[in-house]
Amino acid sequence: MKRTLVISDIHGELGMLTALLEKANYNSKTDRLFLLGDYIDRGPDSKATLDKVIELVEGGAVALKGNHEDMMVKSLIDGNERIWRNWTGRNGGDATLQSYGFKPESFLFSEEEEFQKPHLHSDHLNRHLEFVRNLPYYIEEEETIFIHAGVKPGVSLEETDPHELIWIRDEFHANYKGPKTVIFGHTPTKGLRNDESDNSIYYGSNSIIGIDGGAVFGGQLNCLVLPEKKEVFVFAKK
Repeated sequence: MKRTLVISDIHGELGMLTALLEKANYNSKTDRLFLLGDYIDRGPDSKATLDKVIELVEGGAVALKGNHEDMMVKSLIDGNERIWRNWTGRNGGDATLQSYGFKPESFLFSEEEEFQKPHLHSDHLNRHLEFVRNLPYYIEEEETIFIHAGVKPGVSLEETDPHELIWIRDEFHANYKGPKTVIFGHTPTKGLRNDESDNSIYYGSNSIIGIDGGAVFGGQLNCLVLPEKKEVFVFAKK
């Protein structure tokens, strides 16, 4: 049986991703790799991280969409003012745009300024937007669901609003009772266990496995290795 490696919430931390894949001895010919979203924002190099994700997908990996990719698409393609301000002002989109070479004065707006969608031209960025806008929201297998944030209890995946799949938190964590194991990121595991010092993989009693180690916040980048449920990780540089 092939090993399955699962990683989530890289957030522009390319060095950590590269080190983690090396530590886990990832081999694209013999392993499966699932990436659960949030490749961008907050960290030092979102552009190069997306380049790496695309390279991994071309080598056979599966990449899913996270809420940060969704904010990027809705900001840059749809030009939604509320989401733009939220993305660039509070969710690290400013770091992402700077990784493509854009200056903050070209895309940041104060609360008093009238909003006009900035014209930020970059062929590199356009290629990445096309990639992330077409990412799937989940992969469902016989015994496992791979997803960014979680599932809505009592609602089938096909009938769930995609917004829920990349944003849901407490309702899923507390009330999921499905037969399949759900492996997800999005919510840092220290919050799932209410322990600020523990960023390791979280195993819920209701068949949920949280793997977001809060790497970009000084925690660790986790890799869940299946079927043995082995944990490989690298710490953030303090």
